[in-house]
Amino acid sequence: MSDTGGAHGQHGRNGSIRGAAQGTATVPLSVLDLVTVGAGSTAHESLRTSVAISRLAESRGYHRHWVAEHHSMPGVASSSPAVILAHLAAHTSRIRLGSGGVMLPNHAPLAIAEQFGTLEALAPGRIDLGLGRAPGTDQRTAAALRGAGRLDEAADDFPRQLMELTRFLDDDFPDGHPYARVHAVPGPVQGPAGRPPLWLLGSSGFSARLAGELGLPFAYAHHFSAAGTLPALDLYRQSFRPSAVLDAPYAVIGVSALAADTGAEARAQVLTGALSMLRLRTGRPGLVPTPQEAAAYPFSPGEREFVNGWLANIVHGTPGEVRTGLDDLAKRTGADELMLTANAHSGAARLRSYELVADAYDMPVQAPAAD
Repeated sequence: MSDTGGAHGQHGRNGSIRGAAQGTATVPLSVLDLVTVGAGSTAHESLRTSVAISRLAESRGYHRHWVAEHHSMPGVASSSPAVILAHLAAHTSRIRLGSGGVMLPNHAPLAIAEQFGTLEALAPGRIDLGLGRAPGTDQRTAAALRGAGRLDEAADDFPRQLMELTRFLDDDFPDGHPYARVHAVPGPVQGPAGRPPLWLLGSSGFSARLAGELGLPFAYAHHFSAAGTLPALDLYRQSFRPSAVLDAPYAVIGVSALAADTGAEARAQVLTGALSMLRLRTGRPGLVPTPQEAAAYPFSPGEREFVNGWLANIVHGTPGEVRTGLDDLAKRTGADELMLTANAHSGAARLRSYELVADAYDMPVQAPAAD
């Protein structure tokens, strides 16, 4: 495999990857955005909320704002991360922006290299390229994205796709390779150019081990696969080999976290996300329900068990309670960075949560970015 820590754009050891904790936080804090759409709202309104969150996050010292790729989910409007990131880049000037992640098997590597080369040209030095190998949807939708005959092949072929993407980003296919004269543009063929740091994302040991072996940063989906967090992080650290990118492991975990002015309000908001997930898991996806609908929903015993288990992995409550929960999680996992996803019916509740968390950690207020 090509050295994914090549000199182009990964900015040497640790550069553009490691963040700095702000205020009294013990680790850097970042944002994972699903662009959720609540009942009675629209994708347009949710995308406007994402811009507001990105501007708030930048002004309060959150390190990065990532957007996740999902498909065929009415309650999620993040099917096209590169498009959303271009819009966020136009409304910010400092915060790192990236994919959390692009599901590489859904796409041709050249297409991703050109999309993120374009983003790097739009916002130099601010773009991260996080990659996953899951479809980000159900199998039927994955077949529509990839072609029915490529479902198993695409997942198993991830290392080759990663190598190919890296070669396109660095424009360094060897002589004799079928793509030696194929160039991703914008890219190095046009002259000296940076490129986004590569991250591997996962909810199992596969990407943890691969990220470690390649010396890449790793992001684990603790927010929906909490039981596997410690084993995956252990595997990543045990597998890690220093590279041109990193001299030591760097692990981020995605965390469901929502702070509100009262514990009751926080509970009401996170219950909407839990009901939305229950419906998704039982083949009834829809818009994120209102707090009133979630409170009145007649949960069966089995559904209640699922929801209680889901809520147990969400750090929620007053700002002080959320801070305590996040500090405990960072200590327990040894994560180098926490990436917070605030899933709720209300865009205003999501925005308020990120503000309250920043306040809880005394994160400084910086001048807002210009439009």
